[in-house]
Amino acid sequence: MHIEMRHLRYFLAAAQTGHMTQAAELLGIQQPPLSQQIKNLERELGVPLFTRHARGLRLTQAGLTLQKDARRLVDEFQAMQAHMRRYLDGSEGTVSVGFTSSSAAHAFTPLVLRRCRRKYPSVQLVVSENHAAAITEAVASAQLDCGFVRASVAWPEHVVQHVLLSEPMWLALPRDHALLNLGGSRRAPASMPLTALQDQAFIFVRRPEAPGLYANFEQACAARQVRIRVTAEVDRMMTALNLVAAGVGLTIVPESMRSVHRHAITFVRLDKSVALAAPLTLIYREDEDHGPVGSFIALVKQLAVSKAEALAASPHPDPTTTG
Repeated sequence: MHIEMRHLRYFLAAAQTGHMTQAAELLGIQQPPLSQQIKNLERELGVPLFTRHARGLRLTQAGLTLQKDARRLVDEFQAMQAHMRRYLDGSEGTVSVGFTSSSAAHAFTPLVLRRCRRKYPSVQLVVSENHAAAITEAVASAQLDCGFVRASVAWPEHVVQHVLLSEPMWLALPRDHALLNLGGSRRAPASMPLTALQDQAFIFVRRPEAPGLYANFEQACAARQVRIRVTAEVDRMMTALNLVAAGVGLTIVPESMRSVHRHAITFVRLDKSVALAAPLTLIYREDEDHGPVGSFIALVKQLAVSKAEALAASPHPDPTTTG
């Protein structure tokens, strides 16, 4: 049996008007083709749907039965079309987003989530946290739609990395660390030279999962013949800061994480000669240019440009503020 949705619409128009000519006018087609399509539908179903008389049409019992089902099917089809239109224009659907702990700490992250909810209230955001390698793998395998990470890890084929913003790295020390009492002063220095870090114990996020931030720091130390000791490698930057707060060692973090454990940690700028920056990177599959995911990606990029311009115009740019 071959029945198309247009056949049901034709039938419903004829049932509504009770007249083939009026139904044709309602549908915007000629009357003879409409009559033929109704006959074809009756032939497919094997039962008459109308009783024809001089004044028009009257539904048979089979026609009355079909009318209920046809109305439901047409309504569902139209609802499906409307749903797909909203999906394609990005105003409805679901977007799953992964964040690393350090990217979630950036003020840009809640800004993005608030703006998305405001602009696309019918888009459901499903948010999760993980380390960069797991997020990258989840995006590549379509378990996540996109992710916010820091420095690049291994980039699978068809995964796009788009740097949104960049910020300097800061040194994180326990508040009672000896480096903060150099020269008898208990005030934190304005900046810390790498040479002062000789033989210091450091805590790094496990390097296979976030190599860039820490590999660059180690290279900078080596270039100045500064030897540091890596005493712990952890999964997340928040774990590293927890250990710093406990006095286990030092670490380096993006500037936007300076609000963490302020009661137990002192954050100090690295010397200006040490140009270490932490990017905030959006990753997504290269074919995600449509639907709610495409709208979310476009919104993130637009907001990042505005944020970067605002930071550049500020006399004292600080990524920990929302701007």
